Amino acid sequence: MPKKIRCAVLGLGRLGYWHAENLSQRVREAELVAVVDSFPGRAEQVARELDVAKWYQSPDEVFADPEIDAVAIVTPTTTHAELIKQAAASGKHIFTEKPITQTVKDADEVLAAIQHHQVFCQVGFMRRFDPSYVEAKRRIEAGDIGEPLYYKGITRDGNTPPPDFIKNSGGLYLDFSIHDYDTARFFLGAEVTAVTALGSVVKNEVVAQFNDVDQALTYLTFDSGAAADIEASRNATYGYDIRAEIIGTEGAIQIGSLQHHDIKVLTKKGCTHDILPDFPSQFLDAYLLEMVSFIQSLKNKQKPQVDAIDGKKALEIAVAATQSYQTGTTVQLGAVSTVKK
Repeated sequence: MPKKIRCAVLGLGRLGYWHAENLSQRVREAELVAVVDSFPGRAEQVARELDVAKWYQSPDEVFADPEIDAVAIVTPTTTHAELIKQAAASGKHIFTEKPITQTVKDADEVLAAIQHHQVFCQVGFMRRFDPSYVEAKRRIEAGDIGEPLYYKGITRDGNTPPPDFIKNSGGLYLDFSIHDYDTARFFLGAEVTAVTALGSVVKNEVVAQFNDVDQALTYLTFDSGAAADIEASRNATYGYDIRAEIIGTEGAIQIGSLQHHDIKVLTKKGCTHDILPDFPSQFLDAYLLEMVSFIQSLKNKQKPQVDAIDGKKALEIAVAATQSYQTGTTVQLGAVSTVKK
């Protein structure tokens, strides 16, 4: 590996821009050498803002460039599978945002390409890198709460994406709850065996056009005997609400708070505090730390902490949850089929 890992970012929306900014300014062992976006003028704009030498409207030039070691894929979910396969075939190491693909079949093809071309692939489950989640995992492994028995996850947002995003996102279970599916595996140290999901449209009728929901609940059972329940909501108008709890045989760990700043305002009307407004405020450090970890894994030739297999396992749970909601049945993992869009 060269002294610095030479990177390109594909897709320069909000999250893609943050990754580009981190790689260009905050990850010491990385060098951002190219940016790509299909929207005319966007890549050039970002390249000038971040002082990046190369910008393209198509990723083909990146895959053909022997000076680029790794790519960060931050494009729409529907493009992930093909871009990962192209990156692997060109010998580029890969960071890809979740989900790794939209279908299990595509995930199998992606894993085969990654293994065949012997490149590393990390999937963007940034919660694993959030300092609070890291500390909770350390405490669990230290035995502080005994054997973990149950995971409860809450992911609520008040920002419903536009119809074009919902149409291509794969749905609430795949786009939203998949973070908690991965986190549940992470904390419980076990694999999901069965998935039961419920869902409703309680406010945002637009999602029903795409056979999606804006309020969902998933119940997971694990091969260790542990279990989990996971709530997902697009109806939290009060702010961005991410919380988790792990219950063990000897105690429990609670993660997350709605409080944004560590201040309370006291008046005659009572005590108040502000609330986290959006996911950048909650996980800004985690996005940086996951990229630092990716670059360090390449430098040290070590498997990424969240690899393509983790990506596939979380995808399988999300696909099973979608199938469970659509059919009204519990889905056993290993019996997951391609979900109808």
